[in-house]
Amino acid sequence: MKKVIWALALLCLIPAVALGGEEIVPTISTNKEAIELLQTNLNFVWTLIAASLVFFMQAGFAMVESGFTRAKSAVNIMMKNLMDFSMGSIAFWAVGFGLMFGSTSTGWFGTDGFFLSGWTGPETGDPWILAFWMFQCVFAATAATIVSGAVAERTKFTGYLIYSIVLCAVIYPIFGSWAWGSLLNGNGWLEGLGFIDFAGSTVVHSVGGWAALAGAIVLGPRLGKYGKNGEVRAIPGHNIPMAAIGVFILWLGWFGFNPGSTTTGDSSIAMIFVTTNLSAACGAILAMLTSWIMFKKPDIGMSLNGALAGLVGITAGCANVSPTSATIIGAISGVLVVLSVITIDKMHIDDPVGAVSVHGVCGAWGTLAAGLFNMGGTTSKIMITQLIGIGTCFIWAFGAAFILFKVIDMTVGLRISKEEELQGVDIVEHGAHAYNDFQTLN
Repeated sequence: MKKVIWALALLCLIPAVALGGEEIVPTISTNKEAIELLQTNLNFVWTLIAASLVFFMQAGFAMVESGFTRAKSAVNIMMKNLMDFSMGSIAFWAVGFGLMFGSTSTGWFGTDGFFLSGWTGPETGDPWILAFWMFQCVFAATAATIVSGAVAERTKFTGYLIYSIVLCAVIYPIFGSWAWGSLLNGNGWLEGLGFIDFAGSTVVHSVGGWAALAGAIVLGPRLGKYGKNGEVRAIPGHNIPMAAIGVFILWLGWFGFNPGSTTTGDSSIAMIFVTTNLSAACGAILAMLTSWIMFKKPDIGMSLNGALAGLVGITAGCANVSPTSATIIGAISGVLVVLSVITIDKMHIDDPVGAVSVHGVCGAWGTLAAGLFNMGGTTSKIMITQLIGIGTCFIWAFGAAFILFKVIDMTVGLRISKEEELQGVDIVEHGAHAYNDFQTLN
């Protein structure tokens, strides 16, 4: 062992080694260059690890949505989440990435970089474009898959695929270009105003949440969800343990979502980890307490959504609010999501998993909170800018998605028939049961 240690020490001390009379000169001439190279490589590694964590969130969404809905819809939800990422990746590669991060002279959308044309090959191309594309691709898929749960149990698979492609190719990237375009080659008008949304409370989550609202409205409620006199009827999910595991997976994935948005492997990610975790914890606790007060029992579904609400709420300000502020943001998110779920249900908008409340409403709150609790101080200009961003997102995402769903409904069709819904979307659309030999209609 001592010989090994001495050998390593000698290697560290020798600046160059002669082999066969030929000197090998180090390619890195200074310590500064070595440190810069190490940091660059670390940035690549951290960004791609974070992208992997965000990709794993697809599994979390699939489990949450499946668990909160009936057994006869589980295959369909798994298929939708699989295709959100698969078809979404191709749509974002071909069109979305260029619209979001391509060069622009107007600040409205990019005009180049389609089909990853900005990368010119292994010899001359900048490899950072590839790492950056991968990280942004998983974000686009996240925005798309938010809608899956809100339109669950009554949507034609073909119609959903069309929606998923358009959202990843056009709806999400265009708003993303307004807020984040300068992260590569763009220059969005909203970020020019000073809009704060570090990791996407609005850019990702509210876009998905407002699209989910549009889809739920166009589709209408599931059969039996509301009585003749307008009473709200609960349709329990078939596997709450699955939903709970999904939430834990999403919580883990958020440690890639928020800290990964630095795209830098340095000490700045530590505080973002902390603010992300504290907000999620407070969201879960306050949602539990709120449901306990309202329903006389601590509700598991509300508590799980409270954790997700806290995660969505902190996403915009995770890098510019203090840990103490993060607890406040998460606590308000937890209360807000319970009240929002109940309110939306009373409006006869059927959202089986609470996606609109978690992602749309709490995404808007989190974006407002990023300005309100800004550690650098808040001003009326900052708050007005945040409100402009929130309002613009709603108008664009809801409006574009509503038109899209209407067009799909009038052409290929969006909703399955009454008879098909009673039988179950799994067997009708996919010819399969999630639990073969154990399946029931419910």
